[in-house]
Amino acid sequence: MVDVADKLAYFQAITGLEDPDLCTEILQAHGWDLELAISSFTSSTQPSASSTVSDSDPPDSRARTDSASASGPITAPAPGLAWRLVTLPISVISGSLGLISGAVGLGLWAAGGVLSYSLGMIGLGSGQGGESSAGLVSVSAAASEAMDFVAAFEREYGTRGPNFVGEGFMDALQRSRNAFKLLFVYLHSPDHPDSPVFCERTLCSEALAPFVNENFVAWGGSIRASEGFKMSNSLKASRFPFCAVVMPATNQRIALLQQVEGPKSPEEMLTILQRVLEESAPVLVAARLDAEERRNNMRLREEQDAAYRAALEADQARERQRREEQERLEREAAEAERKRKEEEEARERAAREAVEKEAARARMRHEKALSLGDEPEKGPNVTQVLVRFPTGERKERRFHSTAPIQAVYDYVDSLGCLEVENYNLVSNFPRVTYGTEKRSLTLKEAGLHPQASLFVELN
Repeated sequence: MVDVADKLAYFQAITGLEDPDLCTEILQAHGWDLELAISSFTSSTQPSASSTVSDSDPPDSRARTDSASASGPITAPAPGLAWRLVTLPISVISGSLGLISGAVGLGLWAAGGVLSYSLGMIGLGSGQGGESSAGLVSVSAAASEAMDFVAAFEREYGTRGPNFVGEGFMDALQRSRNAFKLLFVYLHSPDHPDSPVFCERTLCSEALAPFVNENFVAWGGSIRASEGFKMSNSLKASRFPFCAVVMPATNQRIALLQQVEGPKSPEEMLTILQRVLEESAPVLVAARLDAEERRNNMRLREEQDAAYRAALEADQARERQRREEQERLEREAAEAERKRKEEEEARERAAREAVEKEAARARMRHEKALSLGDEPEKGPNVTQVLVRFPTGERKERRFHSTAPIQAVYDYVDSLGCLEVENYNLVSNFPRVTYGTEKRSLTLKEAGLHPQASLFVELN
């Protein structure tokens, strides 16, 4: 539902009434129908004026001509306010849907910046939805008519006149919106006797044409063409030459700011158009500043979004780098732990093997000590054997002369003085090595009886 405050503010701006209670009573009496309330108020407070204006009237009195709207005649209110809202026929609007489908509406411009409410916000109707689609004018047809008018105008009057755009009315209206300018409309009646003089001496004058080109978007149409004829009906043109100044409103509507009917001199036209510009300038500037602010805000948002994305990407890169560094440290820690465990297991295994080896050697020494039996007493059949170790240590023991040399090896092993297992017993004089092949010889057979001196030679 449309906000009541918006309707109240719009009604106050149009009628010039400052008492909100009175405006509220008027709107309530008309069921909050804005068009009906405005029409009723203006028709009851202003005398009806003829749609024709005498050339002898002073310029100020005929600056805006009156014309009947759908609900009754509406006279010009206080300067600077939209004079009349004009509902365009579907056949004109369908020529270009860009204005209707635009995302941002400029709203109703008013002098002094008083009225900046968008007509779309207060929902002023949706136009004549019941019209037949048989009369629709395609985009190409509307543009073609406009280009034909421009070509015909330039053939007849040269190129000194306004720069009429070669596109349909709605496209021209959109162009004026985008340029933050008002739309100057000229409806040409080829059969009217005043048209040639007006075109040649007024529109093509050196004073008026440059002014229109600089400050307005100009659109022209012949009433013999489809779109020009429909626009003359919508603007209720009753005299020619006919000029108007309009601006986009909302949906199928335009705001009629100025209507000029009948021949005018360049000076009169210039005065009228200058006044319209002066009244509209604050709002045009405000609209331009608002659009620039929107663009700046959009650019700022884009820059902020870009900065945010860059910061986010940097954070993600840092997080990725931190995660990769953490994973690398975890891998290195896992590898170090694996190596530590392997080394610990190796040490434990080596210690275990050393213990097992030492236990085996202890068992071996014990077994060999047992296999030697008791040391025999001295006697003729007993051999005294002296064994010298690489460390200088000496050990001596008696053996039966019939004992094999292996018994001497078993004796040396049972002592546990050697850390190696591979060694040989050697005699000095003569030097004889008692290796594996001689271990089965008895001491007597080996010539070591009754006394022998052997030393341990490590392999």
